[in-house]
Amino acid sequence: MTRQDVYKRLNNVFREVLDDESIELHDETVPDDIDGWDSFEHINLIVGIEKEFAFKIPVERAVLLKNVGDMVDVILEMGK
Repeated sequence: MTRQDVYKRLNNVFREVLDDESIELHDETVPDDIDGWDSFEHINLIVGIEKEFAFKIPVERAVLLKNVGDMVDVILEMGK
């Protein structure tokens, strides 16, 4: 799986969870950049990511995710 593949799927997760078809993610995207991405929706996003990519993100990793680039890195690492 390439970084581009991850972004395509991750964009879909964010759009579905946050109900916003205009979302376009980048490595530097942080919660302040997207309306509705608060701490509650962050949990929903993690659950959506786990479903989409069929693995669990350990809690200790999930709390360290500072931006979308961090999420992509974890997905690429866990998806090996």
